[in-house]
Amino acid sequence: MKRFAAKEAKNEFGHMLDTARREPVTIEKNGRPVAVVVPIEDYERLSAIEDAWWAQRAKKWATGGFLSKAKSRALLAKMLNAKD
Repeated sequence: MKRFAAKEAKNEFGHMLDTARREPVTIEKNGRPVAVVVPIEDYERLSAIEDAWWAQRAKKWATGGFLSKAKSRALLAKMLNAKD
């Protein structure tokens, strides 16, 4: 994966975009990765995978039933009072 310093990405934005069309590009600030630029096709594919995953989870939860109002409140109270 190609890496660009943030300043380099700014100063060579067109070159960075051309590179990102071929492969993901990591943008670094102070030597630490802070962002990744990916081709739009990769982004769309990943978004579709995520949407399908959430749809599958929603179907599972819908067929598994839901907590009652009292059980939801009790679970929420337990979570809020939990110690790390």
